[in-house]
Amino acid sequence: MSSLKAPSVKALSAELAVLRPRMDAVSLSIHTRPELKFAEFHAQQVLTRWLGEAGFTVTVSAGGLDTAFVAVHGRGRPGPCVAVLAEYDALPGIGHGCGHNLIAAGGAAAALAVVRALPAHPGTVAVIGTPGEEMGGAGKVRLADAGVFDGVDAAVMFHPGDRWLTGRPGLAAAHLRVTFTGMSAHASVSPWQGRSALAAAQLFLNALDSMRQFVPPSARLHGIVADGGQAPNVVPARATVDLYVRDRTAVSAAALVERVRAAAAGAALATQTQAEVSETGPLYAERRNNAVLAERFADAVRALGADMEPYDPDSPAGSSDIGNLSQLMPVIHPYVQIADTGTPAHSEAMREAAATPLAHDRTQVAATGLAEVVAALLTAPEVLAAARAEFEGVSG
Repeated sequence: MSSLKAPSVKALSAELAVLRPRMDAVSLSIHTRPELKFAEFHAQQVLTRWLGEAGFTVTVSAGGLDTAFVAVHGRGRPGPCVAVLAEYDALPGIGHGCGHNLIAAGGAAAALAVVRALPAHPGTVAVIGTPGEEMGGAGKVRLADAGVFDGVDAAVMFHPGDRWLTGRPGLAAAHLRVTFTGMSAHASVSPWQGRSALAAAQLFLNALDSMRQFVPPSARLHGIVADGGQAPNVVPARATVDLYVRDRTAVSAAALVERVRAAAAGAALATQTQAEVSETGPLYAERRNNAVLAERFADAVRALGADMEPYDPDSPAGSSDIGNLSQLMPVIHPYVQIADTGTPAHSEAMREAAATPLAHDRTQVAATGLAEVVAALLTAPEVLAAARAEFEGVSG
């Protein structure tokens, strides 16, 4: 057993109050300069500068990803390695409509609060910068494949939302691109000499609409026409549809992908074009929430006044590459209310909410909750043992 006692929620909250000005500055700096997946150089710089100044050993371009990083703090004392995850990519056209600026700044602040309250802590506190969560970038999957998470015992993060939630499901998601190839021709003089790739794409999307009645209620099929031709008077020889296929598990999502492939082949056959289905990123696995650690987080933020709701297994769900990590180790991904209930994620309203004083007040509370979980994992072996037992029991 560790001889160190974990700091109280009150003590960690006091450390976060000291860190608050820098946390807000980092968050707003990232928010005002939104960067898309794997181009988050400014966010990486402001985060690693802060962590480096606080005594963390920083490695950039971790796992071969230019905008990833690993920042570690430890004095060589035996103990677990606990990772706080930072996401900081933005959405095309919307910017930080998912609030990743808060995830990054709040996660770094949580780790800093732990090492300030426990300067001689056992084990290792790591902040792992995981770029490219949006748009199927799968930064966490790529980092795990590169060995960045080898030796990590547990990983924690929070996510902004429209209510406080201990957790919610995360769907498995396949990221697909369907490319149709036809033959160009003059759209008025000799259209019969052409074969429209756009017509194939339209037929394919209609096929997906027809499928929706006959897939499980948990499934989601949605996409965009990323390329539909260049000029109205030219029969499009190429058209591209980008889409996501989601369901409760990786197995059921993969089965739906085969139906999508068949729909693409059928659309191509009907329009005398060719269809190619490719993956634009790795499959996102379904999310497993570690109840032992999630309830500990919930208790900590409730002590600070948060109206935390229990895990909601029926909540509408998106997808994240943290699902893949949750298959490897105990993970938490609670939700923090930064906007009015009903404010949609991935929206301009959520983007504006992510820069408000209220959002930063709530982020300070969430960072305190993460810090409490990290400190407990470092100083109380029974907490990590219970989290591992739950994880291994489910996976076994």
